[in-house]
Amino acid sequence: MRRLSLLFAAAWLLGLPPGARADIDRAALIRLAPSVLKIEAVSAAGGLQLGSGVIVGPGRVVTNCHVTRHAVRVNVVKGGVRWTANLQAADMLRDLCLLQVPRLEGDAVPIARAASLHPGQQVLAMGYTGGVGIQLSEGDVVALHHWSGSQIVQSSNWFSSGASGGGLFNADGALVGILTFRLRGGARHYFAAPADWVLAQLNDELPYNAVAPLAGKSFWEQPDTEQPYFLQAAALEQGQQWAALAQLADRWQQEAGDDPEAPYLLGVAFEGLHQPEPSIRAFQRSVEIDPTYNRSWARLAQVYKRQGQLRESRNAVARLAALDPKQARELAAELEKP
Repeated sequence: MRRLSLLFAAAWLLGLPPGARADIDRAALIRLAPSVLKIEAVSAAGGLQLGSGVIVGPGRVVTNCHVTRHAVRVNVVKGGVRWTANLQAADMLRDLCLLQVPRLEGDAVPIARAASLHPGQQVLAMGYTGGVGIQLSEGDVVALHHWSGSQIVQSSNWFSSGASGGGLFNADGALVGILTFRLRGGARHYFAAPADWVLAQLNDELPYNAVAPLAGKSFWEQPDTEQPYFLQAAALEQGQQWAALAQLADRWQQEAGDDPEAPYLLGVAFEGLHQPEPSIRAFQRSVEIDPTYNRSWARLAQVYKRQGQLRESRNAVARLAALDPKQARELAAELEKP
């Protein structure tokens, strides 16, 4: 019996033709644009920092604290009209500032929690990239990183200076994240603070104060050894420091045995150290913790293929196909190459 190719096996399991993909409703999401504003943060010396913000409640706009941290005055701008924020509630560590803007005109966006997302899901980023006009960027959720009671969203949505504080939206037009920072060296290293944290601020967990310069640094600006493990791991992976990554991932999984990312990164480290059997065990441990952890299924398919375990590789692709059809099709095509 002729062996079914990985590419068409994945498509057959999904009931989809290769290359099929459901598109997000751009027209519906573009209607959210009036709720995404430009932020002008003016320092005591007259310097101007530009960013973006999102209307999340009556007279409430969320942005990044790294946009407003030097400001003595903050304006929000829409269509050439300016409103001045009179108060802000600052969560510097999470890099989210909630501005109170009297008489602000505009509708609040709906908000969804990061737990509603899954890797491979399409999302749209909206912000004032470059500080000029509003820009839209389509992409996919790459990973969800557990930290500080929620999940930081990593996506492939390109953005740069000026978009900080803008919105990351799901296909239904709900805000799922606030565009916050990016890492150099990759096209899929864009990070958004989860909208869950915005909901916490809206519930008055932090006090409002007059707009003034802020002290402290956000989680992603901390010294390397004080950053969340997923950021430390990203730097080690980029630098191909496999032994150090293995040590970090092992310490991480001992501290957080229910986080599938720790054994996943341990598997990545063992791959880099050319130790396929330990890497397979680590990836298997990851999907035991979370059977929906697509990054480990993708890595398992690759390692199995290199080890000549073709049936196991096809099974891993099939499991991935149920979670992320696009990634499964791309991976299957790659694995079919001689």
